[in-house]
Amino acid sequence: MCRNIKTLFNFDPPATDEEIQAASLQFVRKLAGFNAPSKANEEAFRLAVEEVAAAADKLLKSLVTNAPSRNREVEIQRARARSVKRFGPKPQ
Repeated sequence: MCRNIKTLFNFDPPATDEEIQAASLQFVRKLAGFNAPSKANEEAFRLAVEEVAAAADKLLKSLVTNAPSRNREVEIQRARARSVKRFGPKPQ
C-alpha cells in the first residue's frame, strides 16, 4: 500500500471530496508508475482518477461500523509521534 494514501473511513468530520480526490490521485500514480502522465496518457490518467474517486466515495458512504468515530486531531498527533520515534525530531 502506498504510504501517502491515508485511511479515510470513520472520521469525524467525514472525509472531504478533496481528501478522496487526493487519495485517488496517489493510487492512480502508484498504479501507473509515474507522477504526471505524458500528453498521450493525460486523458486516461484523468479519467482513472475520476473513476477511482467515484468508487472510493461510494465505498466510504456504504461502509458501516459500530466503532466510535476517530478524531482527526488525535490521529494527526499520533502520526507525528510515530514519525519522531522513527525519524527523530525535525531540525530547526
